[in-house]
Amino acid sequence: MTKNVYTVKQVNAYIKNMFTQDFMLNRIYVKGEVSNCKYHTSGHIYFSLKDESGTIACVMFAGQRSGLAFRMSEGQQVIVFGSVSVYERSGSYQLYAREIRLDGEGQLFERFQELKRRLEEMGMFAPEYKQPIPRYVKKVGVVTAPTGAAVRDIMNISARRNPYVQLILYPAKVQGEGAAESIVRGIHMLGQTDVDVIIVGRGGGSMEDLWAFNEEIVARAIFECQIPVISAVGHETDTTISDYAADLRAPTPSAAAELAVYDVRQVQSYLEETSLKLRKLLGQELKVNRMRLHQYWTRMKVRHPRQRLLDQQQRAADYEDRLRAGMEDRLLKARHRLALYIEKVKALSPLEKLNHGYAYVQDERGRSVRSISGICKGENLSVYVTDGVICAEVREVKEEKHG
Repeated sequence: MTKNVYTVKQVNAYIKNMFTQDFMLNRIYVKGEVSNCKYHTSGHIYFSLKDESGTIACVMFAGQRSGLAFRMSEGQQVIVFGSVSVYERSGSYQLYAREIRLDGEGQLFERFQELKRRLEEMGMFAPEYKQPIPRYVKKVGVVTAPTGAAVRDIMNISARRNPYVQLILYPAKVQGEGAAESIVRGIHMLGQTDVDVIIVGRGGGSMEDLWAFNEEIVARAIFECQIPVISAVGHETDTTISDYAADLRAPTPSAAAELAVYDVRQVQSYLEETSLKLRKLLGQELKVNRMRLHQYWTRMKVRHPRQRLLDQQQRAADYEDRLRAGMEDRLLKARHRLALYIEKVKALSPLEKLNHGYAYVQDERGRSVRSISGICKGENLSVYVTDGVICAEVREVKEEKHG
């Protein structure tokens, strides 16, 4: 038994990946007869393509129905453009159609494919050569038939989107003999004017009707034009060589007018919104600057010499008040201390003693008499009392013992 064993899902996924990586199978044209054609209620179309040698299953999903311009039926000869891939659930491959055309245009289609391949190899479709379409145009050149739906659609949509844009029409022949040369002359003539962009196109039709826009001279004129060119040929499903060579492809002439001409109402709305935003931003900026100016004014006011002088005066006044309060406090405390000292001195003063009934005695020599020692009979003494001095003579000295 081999080591590598795969599930059916893995094998189908691997095969599908091989199909996906094959470039040819991703963009392939298959010609055949329609059989087993069924329109599903979902919008999908299931059918088969067959020829004398075999059959291939096909499906066109509802999202690709824009690539079908007619109703398919049994037995039709068609050319289907799409990709071949594997449907993993059944393990079968099928053609996923993106565009289906009747085979009556087979030879023209081959010429179309050959010219497309050759011009693509020459680099005429390369994106690096595409010119940007100006956003705001003043003049638009139009190369198309002077009558018909295409020019009317361009005029109507242009007038609706921006009536100030000028349209310059080159009335070209867009179908039949000499149509390609007429289109080229229109491109060359408008390319020498001051138009901002050129629209080249026409309304829808069969491949034969649109063939003038598949001519090489038209593609070269578009590629070599120094003014940006918008190709607008046929309906959305129609594709021409001009579409590949142009700087921008529009699915219809109406769409080309919308791509070329800016909507002045949107510009006005944008300008109004921008004006509101600017006013709002300006208001916010003014508010911030006013606050900043107020801060600067406050700082300048604080730092002004007059303010500093006032601050110094206030500080000096504060110091004066504090000094006066301190001096008064010290004076009050000194008065308290002085009162205390006075009371103490008064308590020690002989006069205070005298007021309490005591007397103060001095001998003849002015010494204070505190004892009988040294006092003799007949000696004169001075006795001080509250209201005067008594002069006395010692008549007798007695000694007393105090217990």
